[in-house]
Amino acid sequence: MVVFWEQGYEGASLTDLTEAMGIARKSMYAAFGNKEELFRKVLQRYLEGPASYILEALQASTAREVAEEYLSGAVRATTRPGYPSGCLGVQGALAAGATGQVARDTLVEWRATVRAHLRHRFQRAVEEGDLPADADPEHLARYVTTIGNGLTVEAADSGTREDLRRVAVAALRHWPPAED
Repeated sequence: MVVFWEQGYEGASLTDLTEAMGIARKSMYAAFGNKEELFRKVLQRYLEGPASYILEALQASTAREVAEEYLSGAVRATTRPGYPSGCLGVQGALAAGATGQVARDTLVEWRATVRAHLRHRFQRAVEEGDLPADADPEHLARYVTTIGNGLTVEAADSGTREDLRRVAVAALRHWPPAED
């Protein structure tokens, strides 16, 4: 996972990947099929590990808490000591050329799925009166994911945890209030 996280899909050579896993190239192909399939499995592992805050945030009691947990989770996950800074799900697609198109498409789909989960959760919040009836769940989901993605890029550019936390707090200052 760390090889893709640090080097991106295109930058991660088969030699780098097999050395990190401690296996021969033949074993990698037998276990994963190809680099693309390995990347998909790594992305799933990333969602279950460092990016688990995404699914956990969806369980929060209120829409605002969902947004807070999502953004604070992005800050924590992308500034963890001992791990690469930034986000595998964002960084891996930023500089993908033709040879990385499969990875880029996979990451675009992954981020769209995250946004869809947030949209559904915010739609439920509208239906429950936790958000105003005129709140736009799609807009709110895009807002939260755009801020979250920006936080991860800033983390990769050496943004500090405290700086990023402040940005996350500022981003939620104008969150729509619950229906009265």
